[in-house]
Amino acid sequence: QVQLVESGGGLVQTGGSLRLSCAASGSIVSIKLVNWYRQAPGKQRELVGFITASGTTFYVDSVKGRFSISRDTAKNTMYLQMNNLKPEDTAVYYCNVVGRLSYWGQGTQVTVSS
Repeated sequence: QVQLVESGGGLVQTGGSLRLSCAASGSIVSIKLVNWYRQAPGKQRELVGFITASGTTFYVDSVKGRFSISRDTAKNTMYLQMNNLKPEDTAVYYCNVVGRLSYWGQGTQVTVSS
């Protein structure tokens, strides 16, 4: 059974950077999409961005120009690079890999202090 293990979250000051990793424990067949979501306290989970199998990326306006999604297929790992972090980026971040099935990571906390 495939599991996604996230890491890289933590506490950072405004303007700082973090890189989240999402490592798949097994082979995921026919990955179509890798999504990153976040959920702030008291709010609904929201899409941050995604990368398609062909490498096309999409980001929501609030993170565009600051966040970057990438994949290392050899390591079976997906990344979310977050730069110029703001307090409103504070949330639990989740990776979601869509292949023939959909898999979710356990989430990692990102806290940005002002």
